[in-house]
Amino acid sequence: MVVLLQLVQTLATLYLPTLNADIIDKGVVKGDAGYILTTGGLMLAVTLLQVLCAVGAVYYGARTAMAVGRDLRGAVFDRVQSFSSREMGHFGAPSLITRTTNDVQQVQMLTLMTFTLMVSAPIMCVGGIVMALNQDVPLSALLLAIVPALGLIVTLIVWRMRPLFRGVQERIDTVNRVLREQITGIRVIRAFVRDTHERKRFRAANDDLMDVSLRAGRLMSLMFPSVMLVVNVSSVAVVWFGGHRIDGGGMQIGALTAFLSYLMQILMAIMMATFMFMMVPRAEVCAERIQEVLATESSVVLPAAPVTELGRRGHLELRSVEFGYPGAEEPVLRDVSLVARPGETTAVIGSTGSGKSTLLGLVPRLFDATGGTVLVDGVDVRDLDPVTMAEAVGLVPQKPYLFSGTVASNLRYGRPDASDDELWQALETAQAREFVQAMEGGLDAPIAQGGSNVSGGQRQRLAIARALVRKPEIYLFDDSFSALDYATDARLRAALARETGDATVLIVAQRVSTIRDADRIVVLDEGRVVGSGTHTELMGTNETYREIVLSQLTEEEAA
Repeated sequence: MVVLLQLVQTLATLYLPTLNADIIDKGVVKGDAGYILTTGGLMLAVTLLQVLCAVGAVYYGARTAMAVGRDLRGAVFDRVQSFSSREMGHFGAPSLITRTTNDVQQVQMLTLMTFTLMVSAPIMCVGGIVMALNQDVPLSALLLAIVPALGLIVTLIVWRMRPLFRGVQERIDTVNRVLREQITGIRVIRAFVRDTHERKRFRAANDDLMDVSLRAGRLMSLMFPSVMLVVNVSSVAVVWFGGHRIDGGGMQIGALTAFLSYLMQILMAIMMATFMFMMVPRAEVCAERIQEVLATESSVVLPAAPVTELGRRGHLELRSVEFGYPGAEEPVLRDVSLVARPGETTAVIGSTGSGKSTLLGLVPRLFDATGGTVLVDGVDVRDLDPVTMAEAVGLVPQKPYLFSGTVASNLRYGRPDASDDELWQALETAQAREFVQAMEGGLDAPIAQGGSNVSGGQRQRLAIARALVRKPEIYLFDDSFSALDYATDARLRAALARETGDATVLIVAQRVSTIRDADRIVVLDEGRVVGSGTHTELMGTNETYREIVLSQLTEEEAA
């Protein structure tokens, strides 16, 4: 529809100079007022048709361009949602945000300009040349010099602009990253009085973006003056040579007027194409960056024939599991085996960097093991349907995240049909009922993005309550009690033991008091299992565990 409307409106635009020439040569020169009125009326009708088609073309072009932007944003969002932690780390959140917003906007603008300008430009250029030849062939020889000159100028400038626009987009990523870090880490910045340093850091990133943008802008500023120089020189040449042809009787005044109009239409078409070519390099770079995301396959591949039903027992087993990041010299986990059974609490402890959180992330498939097998109720997690997995496993991450909304909307995130009574019960178990009741609105109390309007301990307890509302068969707690005081920690674990009595509980913790009463404690050291047993057994037989315990407790307390 856009192409058809643009074709009609461009043909109407090309027809108008011919009608104008006829009015001059056949009406004004001969004094035929009737011919002038008749042809003038036809010109008005053609102009009306041109306007209607132009409006229709812009309308449909805009709808299509906006739909392209919508679909691209949707496609990037869907692909990012499928990424594992490995792909997220590869691209980085700031770059993904820029690609979903600014990059898509550049492609969207190019699409809009294509439908509104680029479709009509070649039609007008070719049609203008044909109509100019129809008016006067010898004078049309000027086009052999004008059009190639313009093409050469545009090509050279665009060729130089492309790498600059890639630099602009990369520096937008940098500004986005620095700003995001400063907003997120504002408390740390102020605590260490690093405001001046962060201002300099942002200024450096901002100035770098400005410098590259200026270099691109200088090239862009050359485009229009160069084109206008060619346009104006061409107009002077046409009038000069056309005047001599009229003086010699080889051409009429109306034909010269029409020829000038066609020349301007040809050059305007080239200028429109020039404007497009100014946008193409940046949009091309943006399209490549978007395509990088769309072409990246997640390392967590959905099963071809997913298992949708489990035995509902919550039996978890890791068999000789290994995990390593791409390009890393050593794997994070090596030959890790453990079994977590329903009705038992299994704890994992180890020094910083021993792979505890990585081990926990393998169960809900935040990333896949590079070796060995993770089994839930005897089924490899790589064969499980994601919905079935989500129903069976409840994860409370090391950094609890709350979404903007209310307390209730966050608690119902994994189970939208949960009743208010169930929410209060989960809050009671998570030792969060008291402070939620104190908040204005209770369950309807607002929660800011990331849970920034509640304390770290309150965020942890709300995240625990969110997992409890889901009522999964397997609970995964990734150092989820670190922000709690000892008394609250003890009360919460006692309440959890009652609430999760029939479920499988796997706890990763740094605090010995959190895991000392677990049915089984697994000790990790440099990615390997170096001990397994109860607290009492490990204190007597495992030196690594004993060192960890005595770094926090005295001999009497440990006993």
